[in-house]
Amino acid sequence: MTTPPTHARAVIIGGGVSGCSVAYHLAKLGWRDIVLLERKQLTSGTTWHAAGLIGQLRASINMTRLAKYSADLYVKLEEETGVATGMRQCGSITVALTEARKEEIYRQASLARAFDVDVQEVGPDEVLKMYPHLNISDVKAAVHLPLDGQCDPANIAMALAKGARQNGAKIIEGVKVTAVNTAEGKVTGVNWEQGEEAGTIDADIVVNCGGMWGRDLAAQSGVTLPLHACEHFYIVTEAIEGLSRLPVLRVPDECAYYKEDAGKMLLGAFEPVAKPWGMNGISEDFCFDQLPEDFDHFEPILEQAVNRLPLLATAGIHTFFNGPESFTPDDSYYLGEAPEVSGYWVAAGYNSIGIVSSGGAGFALAQWINDGEPPFDLWDVDIRRAQPFQKNRHYLRERVSETLGLLYADHFPYRQKATARGVRRSPIHEHLKARGAVFGETAGWERANWFADEGQEREYRYSWKRQNWFENQAREHRAVREAVGLFDMTSFGKIRVEGRDALSFLQRLCANDMDVAPGRIVYTQMLNARGGIECDLTVTRLTETAFLLVVPGATLQRDLAWLRRHVGDSFAVITDVTAAEAVLCVMGPNARSLLQAVSPNDFSNDAHPFGIAREIEIGMGLARAHRVTYVGELGWELYVSSDQAAHVFETLAEAGGDHGLKLCGLHTLDSCRIEKAFRHFGHDITDEDHVLEAGLGFAVKTGKGDFIGRDAVLAKREAGLSRRLVQFQLRDPEPLLFHNEVIVRDGEIVSIITSGNYGHHLGGAIGLGYVPSAGESAADVLASSYEIEIAGERHQAIASLKPLYDPGALRVRM
Repeated sequence: MTTPPTHARAVIIGGGVSGCSVAYHLAKLGWRDIVLLERKQLTSGTTWHAAGLIGQLRASINMTRLAKYSADLYVKLEEETGVATGMRQCGSITVALTEARKEEIYRQASLARAFDVDVQEVGPDEVLKMYPHLNISDVKAAVHLPLDGQCDPANIAMALAKGARQNGAKIIEGVKVTAVNTAEGKVTGVNWEQGEEAGTIDADIVVNCGGMWGRDLAAQSGVTLPLHACEHFYIVTEAIEGLSRLPVLRVPDECAYYKEDAGKMLLGAFEPVAKPWGMNGISEDFCFDQLPEDFDHFEPILEQAVNRLPLLATAGIHTFFNGPESFTPDDSYYLGEAPEVSGYWVAAGYNSIGIVSSGGAGFALAQWINDGEPPFDLWDVDIRRAQPFQKNRHYLRERVSETLGLLYADHFPYRQKATARGVRRSPIHEHLKARGAVFGETAGWERANWFADEGQEREYRYSWKRQNWFENQAREHRAVREAVGLFDMTSFGKIRVEGRDALSFLQRLCANDMDVAPGRIVYTQMLNARGGIECDLTVTRLTETAFLLVVPGATLQRDLAWLRRHVGDSFAVITDVTAAEAVLCVMGPNARSLLQAVSPNDFSNDAHPFGIAREIEIGMGLARAHRVTYVGELGWELYVSSDQAAHVFETLAEAGGDHGLKLCGLHTLDSCRIEKAFRHFGHDITDEDHVLEAGLGFAVKTGKGDFIGRDAVLAKREAGLSRRLVQFQLRDPEPLLFHNEVIVRDGEIVSIITSGNYGHHLGGAIGLGYVPSAGESAADVLASSYEIEIAGERHQAIASLKPLYDPGALRVRM
């Protein structure tokens, strides 16, 4: 029995493939004082019973980068460690049984080529040649990735563990971590038990790789780690005579995947309504355990599988397996440093793709821990996207019953989660609902995405083409451009920074100049040392010592964490005041006349110019009116105390009829902003995107003095841009852009669309995307011919470096 040491540089909790990968990669970086503690035996939680599918293509370029890294690593790992990993690059086939699924997998194939992943679109007859046992009678199309594969999950973890040990890491089984110790908001180490013994390890870094145990362990330290176990089912047949090696097969329209292994067939399922498990905690004795069989639950999947693969009808079932795996509210795993506790890192919640994810995730997290910043944009999986309320177990149980099945559901644009809704609502939610609002959900907030007409169903009808709300959006869009629209943006994150050092603190973090007169609104970014964009926000100076920061609702926790990480000894207080105020946005050429009708204040340009916030009277209430816009029109954001929000809304709605007021949803906000080429954080701008290459140099004031990222801005100005963010409009008004469509320059794939929507005023689909431009002028970039590839078809596009709508920004200053 090995006794844990008393000190370590890093303690990793959990001996599944995730923990072993983090240990391996930290050791590879030269960290020697690493201890991995496993409560039972390595792989005994989820890893040992994973299916071991290795699929390289993911929904974004960086997630694909990590999956490709895993595949490459697992191919090399056996030679490095001598542990057989069972890694076979047998390829994979995904088949489509519907036209909608065909569109989805063809879009994925286009994306794969942009990510340099080997892929081919294949027809039913070609599928049959590669998979001769398959019933292809209703197969519409398929894609084949020849370098995908399968592996032995437990041995992958064992190989990573051996590689970690070879590089100096200590791995100790049979040791349970009972607590992560903290002091003054920082990790100090862990408490452990080993049989009758107990002790403490002092440590600078703790990494929670606890899988389905991770949530409860994190909660002990006040860390939000929203995940919940679900039952996951598969069967393994008896040996089937004559069964040759086959690619991994996915039939998402039947919720099924197939893997041939040693002459047997494994059939697994991601059923539409899953079975959450472990609501009241997980037994201390749980180790290499299975859950009770539930054949009735699995039977619908098996019935379809026997039709799809007729040989299953005569194959005996060797194993009916049911084991728990952890799932998250959005089907993405968690990586990074917890915002609540410095030095508390997380790699957990893999949503049944832990084997293909963990190699790359361990690499990325180790780099992040070592360098103090992620190696590239990891917002898709960043732990800071988790909302504190999501640790609620009732919420998690409801949501993961859906998210397991969403892995194989149609990934339609704008698809909304159906479960665990209504948690966070605006004070005017019921008003909007009564007027036809159809809600979507972001960070738990219910937000009106579009407004149904009287008698129209208030449901999404999903499609890759124009969905049932397309004309509603068009009418809302035209109202904003031609009259006036009202948006409920209460979901904005709102942060007060105040105190003696508030100005100097924000000057150090923000790229724009914060030393402005009270009442002035400043659009800015907070940069990292590389010049990448960590936060995109407006800052309003309320008084000499108080500022209001307004950020996207989805990034609030991330932005709070960034502020708190850097506040240091500054005499500045950071307070989340999001729930204190509702935000009603009145936007459009008639915005001034509408506000003038409900307020005695003067809204002229002289009295209330662009970029100014001031208190106004409205109806019988008060509001703080910010003259800014995200739609490219004259307008004001009205910040109203939550208790007065309903009254202010009613006042505006009653007066609005005389001014052409129309209630508008978030889909229209997005279509208006993309016509104006306004950037969207998480899509068009991330911590990997240099602020100058994103076209936001106008918001950077290097002359104000030092700030984080200033050196990188000056260096980029000296060296020149290596790429530029370009706006595109399709010449054909029919196709749609969402994001991740492929940009083709002079016949060559160069990049992807970062965000897209339909420009109802401009009359076509609009997208933004980065184009490589090293050594080129703006004129050189625009001199090329551009096409956008959508599901394998290329469409001519207009390219512009200036907004296609109102390039002189005249309308916002009307």
